[in-house]
Parts: sequence; C-alpha cells; structure tokens
Amino acid sequence: MRVVIQRVSQASVTVEQELLASIGQGLMVLLGIEEADSEDDVEWLVRKILDMRIFADNEGKMNCSLRDIDGEILLVSQFTLHASTKKGNRPSFIRAARPDHAIPLYEAFLARLNHERPGKVAAGRFGAEMKVALCNDGPVTILMDSQHRE
Repeated sequence: MRVVIQRVSQASVTVEQELLASIGQGLMVLLGIEEADSEDDVEWLVRKILDMRIFADNEGKMNCSLRDIDGEILLVSQFTLHASTKKGNRPSFIRAARPDHAIPLYEAFLARLNHERPGKVAAGRFGAEMKVALCNDGPVTILMDSQHRE
C-alpha cells in the first residue's frame, strides 16, 4: 500500500457536485492498493499514520500525533499512486490492485481507522470520480509504502 499523507487545516471530497465528506484539522490520506497488499499492510499503515508526530506542540515543534491533537482523517482511494512511468509518457497502472482485491482492503483500512478514531473519520467513495479540496497545513506531505516499510 502506498499513502500520501497531508497535514491539513481542512479538506473535503465531492462526488457529482455533492459534498460527500469534509474534515477540519487533521490528515488527508490518499490510499493506493496493489495486489501484494494484505491485512498486515493495513495494520502497519494505520498504526503509523495515527502515531506519526507531525503536528506542532506548544513550542512549535513537530511532536504531536493525530491522536494528541484530536484530529480528523479524510481517506480517499487513489489507484494512480501505483503509476509506473518507466516507459513512454502514458502511465501504466498494472501494479494497482483490481477492485476484487482492493475494495476489501480499502474497507478494512477504513474500518480500522474508524475503530481507532470513532467519529473522526470521513471517506471518499471507492472508484468514483472525486473532486478533492484541501488546505495543506505547513505544507507537510509524507509518502509511505508498506512494501518498503520506510
């Protein structure tokens, strides 16, 4: 699984001109799933995301986690995180998981977030054409790949 984590002051997702979800201070998480991913990747990434200290403490240093600031999460599926640009100018998405594998893992990821942060998680719609708006705070943007655990 690959994620792009963005610290935000606000974020929202719209589908077909309908506001589907919005959050205030917290994290926008873009999630890409590949065929090699499993429930183990879900557990590892959720723990890392919730405990990552990227919010400012009283001294302005990044010492606080999402839990510490009681922040929210907006989760959006994004298969394009697995784009391969090695050949030519048209990205290949061959590494992105097919829906029959990706949907259960996306739902498990969302369920795990909801279990850890009840009432603090919003989500886009898997497979939908979405419009995402956010105010990146910092900006702070972090990339993670569960296959590399870095």
